[in-house]
Amino acid sequence: MLSADDVRERYEAIRQEAGAGVTVVAATKYVSAEDLVVLREAGVEVVGENRAQDLEAKHARFGDAFRWHFIGHLQSRKAKTVNETCELCHSLSSESAARRLTVPALVEVNLSGESSKSGIAPDELESFLTRYDDVRGLMTMPPATDDAESSRPYFRRLRELAERFGLRELSMGTSQDWRVAVEEGATLIRVGSTLYHSG
Repeated sequence: MLSADDVRERYEAIRQEAGAGVTVVAATKYVSAEDLVVLREAGVEVVGENRAQDLEAKHARFGDAFRWHFIGHLQSRKAKTVNETCELCHSLSSESAARRLTVPALVEVNLSGESSKSGIAPDELESFLTRYDDVRGLMTMPPATDDAESSRPYFRRLRELAERFGLRELSMGTSQDWRVAVEEGATLIRVGSTLYHSG
């Protein structure tokens, strides 16, 4: 983890390049509760946590310091924790979770068809959208790659789906490919390593 000054510099650079319409979500999966102090001092506003258990522990210590988003796979039994701590869930993808979630959500769409990834199939999206009252947009994770450009077709497809259903928010792009995601219309980008690690 870098110093607060380094994180602030990177965070502000990403925000400036991404533009005013894009929310930078600092992914905290590999950030300990102790290191959240650095993010707070760096002026980070929105953090995204992958695990409900970690979310609970970190929120207990730093609740008012950040706006909290849940960006990991949402199990229905963990929805209560997300309801109590988060302003947005990026990863709604099951009917059981939809029945228990009460905060605004993005529906996770599995555009790559990879069985290892969460998310609903694109052809199931229309019917799934009737299951939850407060869907703000869509989220996707393209196949892992070192070539950011190869993520573009997935981001473009997600934007087309969102436009089709009149959804405004698009959570797409991580440390590797957030610039491409922004070019394709991302309103939320999830960055971690590019904020915290030198090199």
